[in-house]
Amino acid sequence: MKKLGKHTWQYSNPVYIQASGTAVGPNEGKGPLGKWFDQSYPSLYCGEPNFMKAERQLMKSAFQSCLNKSGIRQDQIDYFLAGDLDHQLTSSAFTARDLEVPFLGMYAACATVAQTLITASLLIETKLATHAIAGASSHYGIAENQFRYPTEVAFQKKQTAQYTVTGAGAALLGRKRSQVQVTTATIGQIVDMGIKDTANLGAVMAPAAGHTLLTHLRESGRQLSDYDLILTGDLGRIGSAIFRKWMREHGFKLDECHEDGGARIFRSTNVFLSGGSGAGCAAVVTYSYILEKLKEGSLNRVLLLATGALFSQNSAKQGDTIPAVAHAVALERVEM
Repeated sequence: MKKLGKHTWQYSNPVYIQASGTAVGPNEGKGPLGKWFDQSYPSLYCGEPNFMKAERQLMKSAFQSCLNKSGIRQDQIDYFLAGDLDHQLTSSAFTARDLEVPFLGMYAACATVAQTLITASLLIETKLATHAIAGASSHYGIAENQFRYPTEVAFQKKQTAQYTVTGAGAALLGRKRSQVQVTTATIGQIVDMGIKDTANLGAVMAPAAGHTLLTHLRESGRQLSDYDLILTGDLGRIGSAIFRKWMREHGFKLDECHEDGGARIFRSTNVFLSGGSGAGCAAVVTYSYILEKLKEGSLNRVLLLATGALFSQNSAKQGDTIPAVAHAVALERVEM
């Protein structure tokens, strides 16, 4: 590993995404990215008796799809790094229990996909692992109940609110050359703008995304033009507009190089408000649509800029402000 700055490093030994898998719920499967997902369940229950077991099924499906594409056996996986939004990462932990794979539970809210990917890549680069799988998941029925209001309450949501994605994504990391390489990572720091509104998380997270992006550009020596796409996850439509404005105020115009996974995953209707959110959102968008675009060559270099709002039921009830973090990881196309 080569340190480029306090927050940023470059993977000196090549690390590749060798395969990926995704599984989603019914609304995600009917959305504009539906054809890119490996499995789409017709019900939020995913064939299980409750939502908690449904989320575990999503992650198991994503994990298995990843293995099937790679040709790697389950006992060849050195580590499984995953996180979710359920209390104490129970969805990820129970999944790892059933898979019988060494497990590291990780949490950064909706930024979990970047955190697991960055850390798994470090394990590969340092040769502590030959194969590692990074994953993240979320479920509408769990996260809405935990962080907002139970659906049974039929609470009228604000237009700034987002709709939790039901989905799981997993990526297999290794040193075998493939079409997508993990090259650079920037670890974000906590940004707290004093916002307390849990129904406006796009506004909470946008400044954290801006801070990490500026840090990444400064420490890596790269320009916005070096990237075909800056993919945030998940600011939603309102948060994306704030992020663009924030970057303009700091001298950078994103133009068409920015897209948000939360704004992209659902069709634009009042049902989904400002767009998608949840730990599974950026995971399923990145590990399906984005990776395929890199492989086919319509994208050559993507910066995944995943954002997370780090609050809990109790912190919100006690009137605390909502801190946020964003982590960035660069994915680059490799000629085979």
